[in-house]
Amino acid sequence: MSLSCGAAVAMLDQEIRNDRLRQEAAMEPDAVPTTPPAKQTQIIAIYGKGGIGKSFTLANLSYMMAQRNKKVLLIGCDPKSDTTSLLFGGRACPTILETSAKKKLAGDPVQIGDVCFKRDGVFAMELGGPEVGRGCGGRGIIHGFELLEKLGFHEWDFDYVLLDFLGDVVCGGFGLPIARDMCQKVIVVGSNDLQSLYVANNVCSAVEYFRKLGGNVGVAGLVINKDDGTGEAQAFANAAGIPVLAAIPAHDDIRRKSASYEIIGRPGGDWSGVFDELAHNVAEAPPIRPKPLSHDGLLSLFKSEQTGGDYRLIPATSADMNQKTQSTKKTLEVIYDSV
Repeated sequence: MSLSCGAAVAMLDQEIRNDRLRQEAAMEPDAVPTTPPAKQTQIIAIYGKGGIGKSFTLANLSYMMAQRNKKVLLIGCDPKSDTTSLLFGGRACPTILETSAKKKLAGDPVQIGDVCFKRDGVFAMELGGPEVGRGCGGRGIIHGFELLEKLGFHEWDFDYVLLDFLGDVVCGGFGLPIARDMCQKVIVVGSNDLQSLYVANNVCSAVEYFRKLGGNVGVAGLVINKDDGTGEAQAFANAAGIPVLAAIPAHDDIRRKSASYEIIGRPGGDWSGVFDELAHNVAEAPPIRPKPLSHDGLLSLFKSEQTGGDYRLIPATSADMNQKTQSTKKTLEVIYDSV
């Protein structure tokens, strides 16, 4: 039986495709690459209680990293916009949100030189935020990162990008790096006090929560600031399964120099060893899945007389809530018996 012209052409096309498939199957696979991988930017989010010393730690850490020939970008994500003040000798740099608003009114685009400034190899900028009572700081963070993306954030060539976040604010914008896998790892800054470790533990809880949802961010470790040697922060790190990256002592020389906007994370300085160790450990520490403590577990790190940990909750009763206490009130009013 003879084939039609169309059927013959179809058979020929199928044979050609089969031949191509056989040729592809016979090809040897590409060799496994043995060259070093291309540089990947480490994006690290630093969290801690307000006032615990994140900005101080980050300014000196970023400076030391730059002196180790690393290209570093420091981004302040605190509405107070004080992350870069120590780096720039107390000067406040224009924030991204404020600059964007002014440029938009003028009909001009934001340029990188409007919001990013540098010192001795460290590049730094502030996202900014609303004034008190005039907006949501978390929304400001989200909007700020949207502007950064328009400026080319994902194409920038840095060894490290350090993000300074408040840890005691729980709205969504401040959890952005953890919730959206915007960073590879988190560092918490704490001290030997209950409130800062409470915040550090909350951050560990957030990391663990998003890991259960399929996230990839881990905790690189704890930086102990103002370390007085009492050991509670070290005990917390041990219990949470995270390393201590450095312990910055509670020393008057550090306090005075920090208050006068002096960088102490300099090679050859009195405190260079602390920040050189911190820079090394931050670079090498892998992201770890932490083991957050229960509230009682956190309290157990401290002596009961420090925290009131020996107190037991006494439940209230309905009678407590409704009973009115009768009391005799003294008065000068003369009351006559009714006739």
